[in-house]
Amino acid sequence: MISLSNTMWNWVSLLPILPELFLVVTAISLLMFGVYAKSATAHRVGVITLCGIAGAILCLLWTNFPRMTTLNNMVVMDGIARTFKFLILGGLFVSICLALRDLKEATFNRFEIPVLMTIAGVGMMFMVSSNNLLSLYVSLELQSLVLYVLAAVRRDAVSSSEAGLKYFILGALSSGLLLFGMSLIYGYAGSLDFTVLSYTIMQNAGALPVAVLFGLAFMLAGLAFKISAVPFHMWTPDVYQGSPNFITAFFAIVPKIAAFGLLIRLLYGPFFAAISDWSQIIIFLSVASMLVSAFAGIAQQDLKRLLAYSSIGNMGYALLGLISGTPEGVASTILYLALYMAATAGTFAILLMLFSNDSHKTSMARLAGLSKSHPAVAYSLAILLFSVAGIPPFAGFFGKLFIFQSVVGAGYLTVAVIGVLASVVSAFYYLRLIKIMFFDEAAETITLNTSAGRVFVLTISLVIVVLFIVAPNLLLNQATLAAQNLFGL
Repeated sequence: MISLSNTMWNWVSLLPILPELFLVVTAISLLMFGVYAKSATAHRVGVITLCGIAGAILCLLWTNFPRMTTLNNMVVMDGIARTFKFLILGGLFVSICLALRDLKEATFNRFEIPVLMTIAGVGMMFMVSSNNLLSLYVSLELQSLVLYVLAAVRRDAVSSSEAGLKYFILGALSSGLLLFGMSLIYGYAGSLDFTVLSYTIMQNAGALPVAVLFGLAFMLAGLAFKISAVPFHMWTPDVYQGSPNFITAFFAIVPKIAAFGLLIRLLYGPFFAAISDWSQIIIFLSVASMLVSAFAGIAQQDLKRLLAYSSIGNMGYALLGLISGTPEGVASTILYLALYMAATAGTFAILLMLFSNDSHKTSMARLAGLSKSHPAVAYSLAILLFSVAGIPPFAGFFGKLFIFQSVVGAGYLTVAVIGVLASVVSAFYYLRLIKIMFFDEAAETITLNTSAGRVFVLTISLVIVVLFIVAPNLLLNQATLAAQNLFGL
């Protein structure tokens, strides 16, 4: 017989994962609603999903307490997890707002789509709260399996099926690398728990066996695939181009933020004592991502492929903040990711206005003459592109500034110089888009596919990008507090 006190204790122990439980209940309820209700349409389910995400955000605000663990110490709730969960829920909310108009179309009138996006969000939230290699892998695969399905959701389109198949095959490879690395780490430490791993590695820092270093390298390779860092980026342009536009927006806005949260949790948790070993790998991934993105993006003629290479470069800049091993470096990465997500959401809001999901190609030439036919959209896109390129006074400039400050402060001057030069080169293809919009003659009349959700997302994005300079401490202080919490300060 279970006593009342034990029952109460069990309920209290679940408070750290209350937002996840709320989303799980929402997803299951909507799944049952979609199956049994005749009035269930994808659009209606999407609107209800937005309410569920808002409820999860309120749960996250309510559970604002010091560090707690649950589920036998496999899941942790602390400042860094809370910050990334806010970003994930915000990105999920924005992604469904962008998708609502497309969910009205007959092709995508499937109530499972917003349900799947919600389930992916649950996996992402558990990822950033993982305190055990087992919970890390299960949550990562929960997210990944959903993303494979979403990439191929348009079964009547060869491009979508191809995107899903490529994503699945390469994702399975990355999962294998991750599992192999985890097995080597487990064989050395005899535990999957982050606390035990941290203690074991700290005791032998500087003299770790080769097998452990190989295990760490394999784990980083698996996670590098999730953030599309070079040389594990090959899936990104093809999946971005082949997936339906609103699914591509979801891929660009949310999963990489969650993967970065997991990466920070792993590197600055159990493997922090081995920073001299993994920092070299992070430097390589970062520099390679920035350079490949800068030069490969120049040759692109498709807007979605260009945005794919842009995201690869942005992940490279975000990785720079992790090599310093300081709270300032982690805070700069968190801030950069938040600003990147805001600018990306606005950019995809405009892309969805310009291109329908029936378009097999999202050619940049379609932007020609946009400043004359739709000046508000053209100037909005120009502002967002300036921000991503790192041109002041927009938010992206300050994001890169804080990243480079942390890198220089840690003594990696050469890496910082490479980052600045790569940023200058990549500015070319952003400026080329602006040249096409403002100086090229239009070859066709552009009809905008606007919706309240897309206008809302674009407005919020522009407010953050333009007005960040007015109150930068709103985001910077939160990022700093989360980073200091990670270091126990």
